[in-house]
Amino acid sequence: MKTGGSISIWFFIGVSLLVNGVLILGAGLYELGHPPAHPVVLYHLHASVWWGGLLSVLGFFFCLRFPPTRNRPRNS
Repeated sequence: MKTGGSISIWFFIGVSLLVNGVLILGAGLYELGHPPAHPVVLYHLHASVWWGGLLSVLGFFFCLRFPPTRNRPRNS
């Protein structure tokens, strides 16, 4: 077992945001191509596409900003 190294919680939050954003964005894009028979009132705003894209961008940013290799001690 390794000691001394730690992974930032923000990296895991970034992974979670990225995965959820990709799933929501994919569902929203599918919904654009196959509109529902009874759309909700604000369907024309395509909230799932916007929120999925935003979550994906934020998750990608957190994954780049807090990678797991950043906090590991260097062997010099």
